[in-house]
Amino acid sequence: MAKEKIVLAYSGGLDTSVILAWLKETYDAEIIAFTADIGQKEELDGLEEKAIQTGASKVYIDDLREEFARDFIFPMFQSGALYEGQYLLGTSIARPLIAKRMVEIARAEGATAIAHGATGKGNDQVRFELNAAALAPEIKCIAPWRLDEFREQFPGRAEMIAYAEKHGIPVTASAAKPYSTDRNLLHISFESGMLEDPWFDASAESNEDMYVLSVSPERAPDEPEYIEMEFEQGNCVAINGKAMGPLEVMETLNELGGKHGIGRIDMVENRFVGMKSRGVYETPGGTILFVAHRKMESLTMDREVMSLRDSLISRYSGLVYNGFWFAPERLALQALIAESQKNVTGTVRMKLYKGNVISAGIKSPVSLYNPDIATMEADPTQAYNQNDATGFINLNALRLRVQAGVEQSKHNN
Repeated sequence: MAKEKIVLAYSGGLDTSVILAWLKETYDAEIIAFTADIGQKEELDGLEEKAIQTGASKVYIDDLREEFARDFIFPMFQSGALYEGQYLLGTSIARPLIAKRMVEIARAEGATAIAHGATGKGNDQVRFELNAAALAPEIKCIAPWRLDEFREQFPGRAEMIAYAEKHGIPVTASAAKPYSTDRNLLHISFESGMLEDPWFDASAESNEDMYVLSVSPERAPDEPEYIEMEFEQGNCVAINGKAMGPLEVMETLNELGGKHGIGRIDMVENRFVGMKSRGVYETPGGTILFVAHRKMESLTMDREVMSLRDSLISRYSGLVYNGFWFAPERLALQALIAESQKNVTGTVRMKLYKGNVISAGIKSPVSLYNPDIATMEADPTQAYNQNDATGFINLNALRLRVQAGVEQSKHNN
């Protein structure tokens, strides 16, 4: 009989390397390792050879960067998504793409299960499995960290390192970087280790070697840099006059933002599973894109449409963060968001300076700003009759006067 096939989300780190060998041994299965290239860069070096050496029967390393930028990052940024007012969802938005490709590979290979190395305390387990369930309900999911037999065998990193040495698995485990990272085209995150103490100052000069994508604002250039970003229907399509696809936009903005110390966030967030966690994030390009997009909307987006869309930001962000990218409610929200972006077209000039992204001018062929109407001087169009404001104010004040009268009556009695 042919062996069962399991597709494993594989990063090449200690956890997934041990999990690969453990799955093969425990399930007597054929393990297909899958790594999504979503912008990890040098972290992908040597992964195929390492996976084969560890026991994988086949390895997929798929370049998904363009799809990631086009179909996941850009639609999310059109929504104005910002989780708990700070987090640009860099890790969260990558998980549905990884899950999507995993189930595609599983179906193509005739695999009956997918597996991941996410812990039982984190958000990623939820994101992987909810998105996979929405796309391929027939494929089961194996989460070793939630299995008693796995945790009994590996109560800590020392046991995992010993297992790796015994099985000839090449891993690098060191106390030099006592934190975990996750990198992609949108950001890099840092958590655990010394960062579990929320009083620990991750911005201190002594911790500068932790950061990957950006310099500190103190080390950024002393002169500001101006850039122009062109938008069409809510998406950035050119920088400084050069037409670009979504991937090139993100790579260019990452370089610019990193150079000027932009996009560092240190926050304590609420995980979906119920606990608070502390994370440090570098999102240089995403921060520029977020601010520029909002500036473009301010000139071109109808007030009530913007208000409606903004009222949904918290809900939309929660759906992305919690793993509901392929859920019907997110798809419905996305349709509304796409409609809201039809006129978000024009050019934004931004000033980048020591961690700051500053608007330095906006223009659009479909601008809703009319200087003739907004002017403090005489209105040549006569579109706004100031006398009309009297009735407008009286009608809006009516309920306030009624309420005030009730309160005064209560006080007098």
